[in-house]
Amino acid sequence: MDLKRYTHADAPDVRSLLLDIHDEVYAGDPDPFHSRERFSYFVDLWSGREDWLCVSGWENGGPVGYAYGSKFKPGGWWKGTDRPDGVRGRILALSELMVVPRWQGTGRARQIHDALVDAVDVDHVTLLVDSAHPKVQALYEKWGYEKRAEAKPSGDSPLYAVMVRSL
Repeated sequence: MDLKRYTHADAPDVRSLLLDIHDEVYAGDPDPFHSRERFSYFVDLWSGREDWLCVSGWENGGPVGYAYGSKFKPGGWWKGTDRPDGVRGRILALSELMVVPRWQGTGRARQIHDALVDAVDVDHVTLLVDSAHPKVQALYEKWGYEKRAEAKPSGDSPLYAVMVRSL
């Protein structure tokens, strides 16, 4: 798999790619929270950060998936929950990790994840997992993450497991 890296400066050029992969992953999902319009808000919010980093995977000329995030500013944390005890220092908030359906279950998500995490000098990585998806949470636990809290960042969002991996 070929990996490509993008920064804040590249965000306008990769925005459509991120939204198109999202649409493929959530095709047929009637929940308005998973709509392209709602997701575009999050893409713009995260990619608007100066330290935003994105890694995409490519195979046979087509996209496999992507991961993106940025560091929390000092004192920053996920909306809807308090920072867990012992999670201090430099923290990467992994906001999205998506793999198109045909590549799910092939190990490519881990490769994309690791490429993003390895590109950032941090003490901890954190992410949110929809609590309605225990298999996804179990996968992150295999990757070294631990559920530390729950969060509901907005009224229309699902309840999330707050996962942390110390590096």
